[in-house]
Amino acid sequence: MGWTGFTAIFAAFFLTHSLPLRPAVKSGLVRRLGPRRFTLAYSAVSLMMLALLIWAAGEAPYVELWPQMDWHRHTVHRGMLAVCLMLALSLGRPNPFSFGGMHNDRFYPARPGLVRWIRHPVLVALALWAGLHLLVNGDLAHVILFGVLGSFAVAGQGLVNRRKRREMGTSAWQALRATVREAPPLHPPVSWTGLLLRLAAGIAAFVALLAAHPFVIGVSAL
Repeated sequence: MGWTGFTAIFAAFFLTHSLPLRPAVKSGLVRRLGPRRFTLAYSAVSLMMLALLIWAAGEAPYVELWPQMDWHRHTVHRGMLAVCLMLALSLGRPNPFSFGGMHNDRFYPARPGLVRWIRHPVLVALALWAGLHLLVNGDLAHVILFGVLGSFAVAGQGLVNRRKRREMGTSAWQALRATVREAPPLHPPVSWTGLLLRLAAGIAAFVALLAAHPFVIGVSAL
């Protein structure tokens, strides 16, 4: 695959991510599919396009910018464990500050969990994932891939902040943020069982990623 094909797949990736979220398009799709089916369909398409984009980066012309070293891989292993735990502790949890939160009416500011430290844990996890893989993949195509994805994950936090502040109202948004900041840095979880299950799920996901990496990506993560 040449640079033209890689660029075309990159453009298709951003098109499939941005077009369904435009208000006019999203409202029509949600009306036809329902909120849950829309979320599932959008997530499935996003994952498929991400896999295609990663494959395209591997097939693009190889231009080395820096070599891979042993400490790069060790850093990625530790960082990806943190990414998996971060996602396990945040996905499907109430978070009125960011996208993807569920049952936000159940958010308890005095016990905000990970939100006390990280307002956008999913976006931070994505940015960390991209940065770690940028370190270990020093060829031009992967630098473009992970550099752009990481930059969008970082920039997206500001966009979500503005959207949520507009939806909630500036005074309500600031008041909730101040309450969360005043919460104890460490506090007992609402459910110890739920916390342990999520931590176990994060560790299991990390192990599964290591095992699946040679088959899905074509390169061993070890």
